Amino acid sequence: MNVQDTGDRRGFLGRRYGAAAAMTVTLAADAGAQAPAMANAADGWIKEVKGTHRCLFDFPQHNGGAPLLHILNYLSTYNEAYKSAPGTVAAVGTFYSIGQRSSIALGFNDAMWAKYGLGDYLGLKDKNGNAYTRNVYYRMTGDDAHILMNAFQTPPIPELLGAIPAVSIESLQKMSTKFILCANALGGWVLELQARGKGKADEIEKDLRANLLPGVTIVPAMVIAIEKAQAAGIRYNRQ
Repeated sequence: MNVQDTGDRRGFLGRRYGAAAAMTVTLAADAGAQAPAMANAADGWIKEVKGTHRCLFDFPQHNGGAPLLHILNYLSTYNEAYKSAPGTVAAVGTFYSIGQRSSIALGFNDAMWAKYGLGDYLGLKDKNGNAYTRNVYYRMTGDDAHILMNAFQTPPIPELLGAIPAVSIESLQKMSTKFILCANALGGWVLELQARGKGKADEIEKDLRANLLPGVTIVPAMVIAIEKAQAAGIRYNRQ
């Protein structure tokens, strides 16, 4: 590591956590009107989660898409077995953490998966053995079923192939699932990607923020988003 790299990294961290410290001082000095307004803005995504039955599925690891299958199970069972009326069942999915088992990469589009080699990073390969260069979880097909089978450590189950597209992020969004992504985890992840030689952290973050999947919302901190969701009456399910 050269002196310039060290300075850039310290500068990046300084800007991130220095800003957080400054915000703390500001809120402490003016706790009357500003704090509630900022909290409401940060928690606006909760208003998108409508219904009588609402559950947050907390998955910091992608686990081969198993958490997405569990969300589908929740939604479809309420609709089919419990005959819930349209608009009464909703779910929340979480993208966060860092490292090669994390779920944070699921929040970005195909361009980012190709540019930063995220399929290779996560160890996800297509049926031909090549690392995915697209966000396979956004629009899954029967050809991607092996990912789920590997997650559950089962042999191929042909009868389930037709259900795989329903596990996709896009499909779950259409079934009233809201996905949120942690800003704090994103800050740590871009530093990880920088350490892996993917570029400068601040440039990577700018790139990623501009290439979120449609409908994904960045929240300040997942730990607080989970707390706020529970306070709003959204149930919690740890994956």
